[in-house]
Amino acid sequence: MEGMELTCFKIISSVGTARSLYIEAIQAAKNGQFEKARELVKEGVEMFREGHCAHAGLLTQEAAGEGVAVSMILMHSEDQLMSAEGFKMIAEEFIDVYQKMGKR
Repeated sequence: MEGMELTCFKIISSVGTARSLYIEAIQAAKNGQFEKARELVKEGVEMFREGHCAHAGLLTQEAAGEGVAVSMILMHSEDQLMSAEGFKMIAEEFIDVYQKMGKR
């Protein structure tokens, strides 16, 4: 596997794990486990950061004039990155809503 493919798989793996943790956080909040939910989001943020750093490396490479070949695997990694970021925002909102609903 080449360097570019390896980087893309690093992004996909890291942000995919982050997205799973965000979904798990929503489930925890749904069950009234708000501390656990927030901890899962924090874990997700750390995993997302790993993928984001790998992505930033590709951006740095491109900015330095070292072309980055556009491929399906790169597009997929970009899609997964954006999806995970959206899931984080949704998870945080759900946690807040479930917590407010529980206080009524």
